[in-house]
Amino acid sequence: MNAISKLAIVPFVSVDHMMKLVLKIGVEKFLTDLSTYIEEDFRRWESFDKTPRVASHSDEGVIELMPTSDGTLYGFKYVNGHPKNTKDGRQTVTAFGVLSDVGNGYPMLLTEMTILTALRTAATSAVAAKYLAPKEADTMAIIGNGAQAEFQAMAFKAILGVNKLRLYDIDASATQKCIRNLTGLGFQMTACASGQEAVEGAHIITTVTADKQYATILTDNMVGSGVHINAVGGDCPGKTELHQDILTRSDIFVEYPPQTRIEGEIQQLAPDYPVNELWEVIAGQRSGRRDGRQITLFDSVGFAIEDFSALRYVRDQLPGTGLYEELDLLADPDEPRDLFGMLLRCEKAIAAA
Repeated sequence: MNAISKLAIVPFVSVDHMMKLVLKIGVEKFLTDLSTYIEEDFRRWESFDKTPRVASHSDEGVIELMPTSDGTLYGFKYVNGHPKNTKDGRQTVTAFGVLSDVGNGYPMLLTEMTILTALRTAATSAVAAKYLAPKEADTMAIIGNGAQAEFQAMAFKAILGVNKLRLYDIDASATQKCIRNLTGLGFQMTACASGQEAVEGAHIITTVTADKQYATILTDNMVGSGVHINAVGGDCPGKTELHQDILTRSDIFVEYPPQTRIEGEIQQLAPDYPVNELWEVIAGQRSGRRDGRQITLFDSVGFAIEDFSALRYVRDQLPGTGLYEELDLLADPDEPRDLFGMLLRCEKAIAAA
């Protein structure tokens, strides 16, 4: 059989290779460098195609496609969110992504994005907090200590210097898992018996729970002045974590309003309720935190441009590492118009073998 054409090959980063790439670079450096890519792309936000993610909802969860392009590169992510999966030993969220050349339409990268999404979500949270959190912040409450919790902790430590964690989960074993995983990594950690206890003394409150239902994780009386709320959660229509009164007391910052109004905390508010776009803050067009008493809220739902940034970053790190496979993904006949002939030549090669 003929040798595989170079034009047929697409670099593929498996889960194993992604883990090794992250460890080769270092988790904190990976998060810090990735945050730089995210900020770069937020500053040129207006140059991107933007659309709410294409979602297929069911009683069990959601499957989504998240596309965007800057006119030179095109990227998309396939991602699901199925909270009941953990009962079957499966992940709540899994993902993969593609980066392509707009000029010829050929994919340039295919990669796992389950681990990468966890990293980009945490990096985006920390980027937002860089502009919105109190300057002296060193203590964060994390309510919901599942798969995302350690990534959030590592990003806030690497990018903002947050090193004190107050942890709470309705499943105490999740909190113990989180403490076990982060031991020795420079944190002071407190396991808390309730969400109320967790937020006491915290400058930043991160909510990152998964159940796809209206559930009040933070009540109004739990949130005092001067804090930054990083509302991550497993967002979708019908999924909220914050009491509505917290929203009306806060200055709200979002990624892409048409998407956030569908599935973020602000789905509880009127469709025209005023919000701030994070990219404008990062680009210097709008102020973030103004004073010490202000309550800031990043209503984070995740947006395709953040995945685009993550795909760009991984692409740039791969050369020379060997941490990818050469995937024979694209048909490349000797004559571009003779795709059927390629099939016939394969048949002859099989017969001759």
